[in-house]
Amino acid sequence: MDQSALKALLETLIHTWENEVVEFKQAGNDYSSDRIGEYFSALSNEANLRGLDCAWLVFGVHNKTRAIVGTNYRVEPERLQGLKYQVAQSTEPSVTVRDIHVLNDSAGRVLLFQIPAAPRGIPIAWKGHYYARAGESLVSLGLDKQDLIRQQTLGQDWSAQPVPGASLDDLDEVALNKARDAFAQKYANRFDADEVQSWPLPTFLDRARVTQHGQLTRATLLLLGKRESAWHLSPHPAQMTWKLEGIERAYEHFAPPFLLTTSQLYQRIRNIQLRLLPEDELLPIEVSKYDQRMVLEALHNCIAHQDYSRNARVVVIEQPDRLLFENDGNFFDGEPDDYLEGNRVPRRYRNPFLAQAMAELNMIDTMGYGIHDMFVRQAGRYLPMPDYDLSEPGAVKLTIHGGMVDPAYSRLLIQQTDLPLADVLALDRVQKRLPIPDEAVTRLKRAKLIEGRKPKYFVSASVAKVTASKADYIHTRAQDDAFYAKLLTDYLASFGQANRAEINVLLLDKLSDALSDSEKHNKISYLLTKLRRRGVIVNTGSDTTPCWKLVESLRDEH
Repeated sequence: MDQSALKALLETLIHTWENEVVEFKQAGNDYSSDRIGEYFSALSNEANLRGLDCAWLVFGVHNKTRAIVGTNYRVEPERLQGLKYQVAQSTEPSVTVRDIHVLNDSAGRVLLFQIPAAPRGIPIAWKGHYYARAGESLVSLGLDKQDLIRQQTLGQDWSAQPVPGASLDDLDEVALNKARDAFAQKYANRFDADEVQSWPLPTFLDRARVTQHGQLTRATLLLLGKRESAWHLSPHPAQMTWKLEGIERAYEHFAPPFLLTTSQLYQRIRNIQLRLLPEDELLPIEVSKYDQRMVLEALHNCIAHQDYSRNARVVVIEQPDRLLFENDGNFFDGEPDDYLEGNRVPRRYRNPFLAQAMAELNMIDTMGYGIHDMFVRQAGRYLPMPDYDLSEPGAVKLTIHGGMVDPAYSRLLIQQTDLPLADVLALDRVQKRLPIPDEAVTRLKRAKLIEGRKPKYFVSASVAKVTASKADYIHTRAQDDAFYAKLLTDYLASFGQANRAEINVLLLDKLSDALSDSEKHNKISYLLTKLRRRGVIVNTGSDTTPCWKLVESLRDEH
């Protein structure tokens, strides 16, 4: 600034006089460097707390009369500029005076030290001590103010920050094509797929919310960046790691683009078919060890909710009977149990920009359904529920089971497919020898789903009977699957096909009178699903107007 600008600045500072971000000192011939450092710390911290760009320490003005008296502090320019080095040496983190302005006023020489505000989230200390202002007094920076400064980074979205030097050449072409397809699929009711493909790349990226006004962000590189461009995100490793444990050991690291490499990681997992044998039946039910949608949901959640400021990778550990997902950062909004029923909508995200971009590319939803859907899908596969472990500070661990814990639990789910999710969750805790609330104990015992005494409950080996009569039990449970399946397959063999109305006429009056009308319809739906999954029948119509045929008869036709 020229002399006239400096004079105007000084008059403005004198007019407002001393406050927490301006300090005047006479400082005749000398002034303690330690004292300057203490004021540097205090003024820098106060400027941060008030959202200002800088604070001011002024030498050569009487601190009572507000008159310019002049100062001879470090008249030599080299010594004066050397103060910057002294300040940088003893501040933590190391910062320095932004500029030292010299005003040669007719009343005397005035020095204006321009002190930068403390960085967001980081208070400034002088020789290990934090300082602040209380009016005109120099005091220690209280814990309340320290917390206010340190918590500022909680509101900063790491994923939304632009990446200097990154360009469109750093993006993976295959990932970009998949991103366009995913976006077009999500918004098929608004945009024609050909229209989405015709958009210029910068236009598409902005509309998919992975860039900001054409600028590549950290989220852009995580989801769509080339592997060799991950260095732009340093010191963050930008990495997912798959690790195999057991008799055989292996590992592999996966870099961006995560839009593609999450599926590649899933393909490393050994996903064999499990054979579950229902009670009183000869044909086993086959389910995959892990559900692909569940695994990708868990992995995408790790990416969306990772605390990237901790510079850690996402880890997936494959053990013989389970998968463990680990990511850094506390559970951000609520607890996992809050989302089990699918009614909780998250109000905030640690990485809102990244979460929104992933939602636009069909990787996650932002309505809180993900956890609920994982539990429902696992129940539909008759396997133990996922487990969340929040015991380690600053980390979230999720376990997805790939095998039975208690065969009685799996058989019960096979035989009673209409159990409420709350009961399935309670039964899962019973099989894992975990405590359950007293009201859940009462409910499950009344339904004869658990046995034993507190605290040692176990899943009942026998299915709860609709009535106390053995004859009724045999009628409703022991032979219904095989008996009704035989009726249906014989009908299809004779007549070639049947719609749902015809199947209802065939079976409704043969079901147990102990079942309500809605339970009877659910029973028939379950039977059709069961036979379809086993490859016995197939729906050649649609969901609204089904037409069921025997798979074997279709093979004969071909």
